[in-house]
Amino acid sequence: MEILDQGQGELFTNPDPDDARAFFRKKNRKMEYKVSGLKEAVSKHVKDGEYLGIGGFGANRSPIAACHEIVRQGRKEMGFAGHTATHDMQILSAGEVYNRLDAAYIVGLEARGLSSCSRRYIESGKVKVTEWTNYALSIRMKAAAMGVSYLPARNMMGTDTFKYSAGIVANCPFTGKKAVLLPALYVDIGIIHVHEADVYGNCRFKGIAVADLELAAASKRLIITTEKIIDHDEIRNDPSSTRIPYYMVDAVCEVPFGGFPGTMPYEYFSDEDHLREWLTADKDPEVFKEFIQRNIYDCEDHFDYINRNGGLKRMQELRHKELLLPEEG
Repeated sequence: MEILDQGQGELFTNPDPDDARAFFRKKNRKMEYKVSGLKEAVSKHVKDGEYLGIGGFGANRSPIAACHEIVRQGRKEMGFAGHTATHDMQILSAGEVYNRLDAAYIVGLEARGLSSCSRRYIESGKVKVTEWTNYALSIRMKAAAMGVSYLPARNMMGTDTFKYSAGIVANCPFTGKKAVLLPALYVDIGIIHVHEADVYGNCRFKGIAVADLELAAASKRLIITTEKIIDHDEIRNDPSSTRIPYYMVDAVCEVPFGGFPGTMPYEYFSDEDHLREWLTADKDPEVFKEFIQRNIYDCEDHFDYINRNGGLKRMQELRHKELLLPEEG
């Protein structure tokens, strides 16, 4: 196949499906008890220097508790898939967790504004950046989920995004038309937040999946944080509702309100006041340093963080807002 054009970005992961298969062949796929504390799961499965993928979409169903724990435990020099990354990106940037970034949607917190912290860190020279689109990163994970080294697509061509990507343009052998070849993205450790899971790791979640199903299949190791653990019989009684099966999962961590201060669809709304506090604090590096110390490093866990920022009363208010219930007077 003739290469017509090639992006100048660095490829941070190995797209070889046979190398990935060698790992997956040894992975434990038993249906066994996988419940763990979040602190223990991060300590065991998230390693310095490896490649990290975070689930959710923007500030929706993002595993924020896990992001805090990664920073709290001081992980460094990781690769990171910046795929619809908003508040999770802000947290990981604050801890300088990653030094290689596959960038699609980053720095922005959507309509809320831009993270000064994320921008400062990316512009510091400490981070290698390769550019993609959200669609391209999704296709890369899909290729990994399918066990192939790449998938063709018809996007990015003729743009600076392609120029700074690690994609390749070639002629389709069937039609002769140009396509961009997107290399598979095999993730060392994926983390996804869901509504429900059983003790074995069978997961159910509501709302859009975006690329989470592909991320789950592309991840060599997968941590699930869940709003609640449910009985396995519930899974058996409605198997078609299982969106991530147990054999992909390495640890299940029950973390109620684990997406706070983001949104958990049909459970609780985002805490826009607290997200505004983050964005205000991160404009000033010294103020933000104190803010992060208080809200991450000084916290024992996510429950401690919640208690410092409104506690159960605030969580109930956010639940009522998501469910369109009247606030208590």
